Amino acid sequence: MFRGYVFLPLIPIVAANSQALSSDRMTRYAVFLRGVNVGGVTLKMADVARVLTEAGFADVKTILASGNVLLDSASDATAVRTGAERALRDAFGYEAWVLVYDLGELRTVSANYPFEREVEGHHSYVTFVSDTAMLDELAALEPGAEEKVDRGDGVLYWQVARSATLASTIGKTMGQKRYKSSTTTRNLHTLDKVLR
Repeated sequence: MFRGYVFLPLIPIVAANSQALSSDRMTRYAVFLRGVNVGGVTLKMADVARVLTEAGFADVKTILASGNVLLDSASDATAVRTGAERALRDAFGYEAWVLVYDLGELRTVSANYPFEREVEGHHSYVTFVSDTAMLDELAALEPGAEEKVDRGDGVLYWQVARSATLASTIGKTMGQKRYKSSTTTRNLHTLDKVLR
């Protein structure tokens, strides 16, 4: 009946940015950019959202101007980190470092904050640390008189007097260049906004 025709099996075509297409397996991630809009690297969050969307991430939303991004991906956290860093480096020409957590992990981190969350005259922080050896180093530091430190799962919980943040033991240590690629700090108010 169909003489002269060759029938080939249908092969689905997958877009290069297939992360945005497979919504049935999507995970919602928080992506924390390190050192953005605080120390020489100035990025507009609308541009960050555009670049990450073009990189194949879905439902990209930025929170505040301090490098907090929510996005969906079918990939695991390691692949999201690699893809986001590459996209940001290519688009903005800086040494981009990000830390990535699914929202379930982030809720647990926030819920496990070991100190009183609101203390007059103090900042309540969570430092996210992707390198276990560096987390060990930070957790072993003797906190200063106006700070408290406690190790969590992949994080360092930190509370410090507002007037002593940069001069504190933890503040001075984390300001060192060697911690750039593996740490980023957020206050609890920022985490609350990310988790809303």
